[in-house]
Amino acid sequence: MSVVDIYTDGACSGNPGPGGWAAILKSGDVEKEISGGEELTTNNRMELTAAIEALAALRRPCEVNLYSDSRYLVDSMTKGWVYSWQKRNWVKQGKAVPNTDLWLRLLDLIRVHKVRFIWVKGHASNPYNNRCDEMAVAQWRRFKD
Repeated sequence: MSVVDIYTDGACSGNPGPGGWAAILKSGDVEKEISGGEELTTNNRMELTAAIEALAALRRPCEVNLYSDSRYLVDSMTKGWVYSWQKRNWVKQGKAVPNTDLWLRLLDLIRVHKVRFIWVKGHASNPYNNRCDEMAVAQWRRFKD
């Protein structure tokens, strides 16, 4: 099974507002950058979309190290919150869990790939995370111009 490192980030101007997402997929010496955006969204939706689009870009099942500065994404996966929400029919404290559509897509993708979610400090010394931030911001700026 191929090993792929994926770095992701999401950004939003206003919350909600125009947003962007970005990912870098790295396997050996090969790197691929992908990004996109939406005119009206939230930061959390962009963080999740970055992970989803990156995993969906893989052509075959892989072992993935997915690096994100989003505690929302990483903690939900590593602490099992998403599985608790799923067991409770996507209800948390009597309210619908936000972004259920994206969580369902992410859960489908992690059935295909062996994914390890790793939190990295945002806007710090990780050049891949910083590049993802630049790309995500460039995407939301498209809607501001």
